[in-house]
Amino acid sequence: MTVRVRFAPSPTGEPHIGNIRTVVFNWLFARKMGGQFILRIEDTDRVRYQPQSIPVIMEGLRWLGLDWDEGPSLEELRRLGVEDPERYAVGGPHGPYVQSERLALYKRVAEELIERGWAYRCNCTPERLEQVRARQRARKQMVMYDRHCRDLPPGAISPDEPHVIRLKVPLTGQTVVHDIIKGDIVFENAGIDDQVLLKSDGFPTYHLAVVVDDHYMKITHIARGDDWISSTPKRILIYRAMGWEVPTYCHVPLVLGEDGRKLSKRHGATSITEFRDQGYLPEALFNFLALLGWSPGGGEEREIFSRKELIERFDLFRVNRAPAIFSYDKLDWMNGVYIRKLSQADLLERLLPFWQRAGLVPDPCPEEMRERLRRIVPLVQERLKRLDEVVEWTAFLFREIEAPPAEKLVGKRMTPEESLAALRQARSLLAEVEPFEPEAMEPPMRALAAELGLKAGQLFGIVRWAVTGQKVAPPLFGSLAVLGRERVLARLDAAEAALLTR
Repeated sequence: MTVRVRFAPSPTGEPHIGNIRTVVFNWLFARKMGGQFILRIEDTDRVRYQPQSIPVIMEGLRWLGLDWDEGPSLEELRRLGVEDPERYAVGGPHGPYVQSERLALYKRVAEELIERGWAYRCNCTPERLEQVRARQRARKQMVMYDRHCRDLPPGAISPDEPHVIRLKVPLTGQTVVHDIIKGDIVFENAGIDDQVLLKSDGFPTYHLAVVVDDHYMKITHIARGDDWISSTPKRILIYRAMGWEVPTYCHVPLVLGEDGRKLSKRHGATSITEFRDQGYLPEALFNFLALLGWSPGGGEEREIFSRKELIERFDLFRVNRAPAIFSYDKLDWMNGVYIRKLSQADLLERLLPFWQRAGLVPDPCPEEMRERLRRIVPLVQERLKRLDEVVEWTAFLFREIEAPPAEKLVGKRMTPEESLAALRQARSLLAEVEPFEPEAMEPPMRALAAELGLKAGQLFGIVRWAVTGQKVAPPLFGSLAVLGRERVLARLDAAEAALLTR
């Protein structure tokens, strides 16, 4: 059997990172098994439909390295109004891959379900349905359709009048969901609602469309969040009614914040775009998500894996049962590891958009500016956890700064007078040292600190505040070299003036 899995986003906004974790599981499983990963656009929720989110979703997948083997064709994307559709078009033998282009198929299946005795027409008005729900809530009963139209005689509701088509759930017995993580889950049919399958506007509900699409696209495994378990028996009933083979279900636990609550914006970034814009590397985020609720086992303790290693080791049947905890601190750590593994040339290209977005570097960046940036990269590579941090770390190298307050320029366990004298001595030394490079500056500056009876950190701290305006900055002498002698001396003069006028 060829494994076929899918990601079927609804373009109502960007997918939550918890959903993307499940997409990573699907993609890894397909690649591990030599199968296919299918992208399907489920655009039947016309109330919340946001067409502009379609290319955002696809671009996010591409950025994370989640390519798809089948998906919307060039013509389908053009009809959706996607800009630059050539960038995302794939196509495939089981299209169309956009639900709104499959309406005739959904209607045909819904009508066949009526013929088979597994569905019926319902013309209850929204007002009546709300009255029924209100009475049920008042009686503390389960809120569900009261099956008012279920047993009407054939032809009582004309196919030409406004109506919906509902699933005719058996009133007795049980429906069993066979899940490869949670085992068999038993649902009493009496508690399953007669779900709407086809709405009065001709659009299917999710419950009908997803089953029809999964069947005709030959999906073999469905891995999704366990918050969908309650809807699964309805899907199984449709499969059974149509005589179709039921795919293998795998309901993976939810992703929670470190406070044990469902991951949301209160915890931090929640979409691929947000993580990208905050400076996370796609390879780091992919590694992190792959280990969010799954581990390679076998006593393996390391956490940094290449994409190839993750594909080789991944096992969908060994996903944890317990909810996964999303730790931003751990992701920051992992991202820092990946940043330090980059070549300096690669890191420069990845940092450049962040400098440009902050207005520190022009776009396009001239070659003479790139040469300066190449000198900055090694100063920050060991310190960055996210790419966006480079702006805060290095802004003083691009913009003029105000002289720090006098109290910041007083060295640790030093008087203002001692600090002023040390600053002047450092200024004199830096005015003469040749060349104005780290290896020429650092030894005499250390010797000066010893001559003044200071620890190197005391002297360097005064100079760092004076030149960077920050308590913490990239390596001091590398920063001085990038700034250049003229700017360094000017900032030291301004700091001296601040100490004199305190």
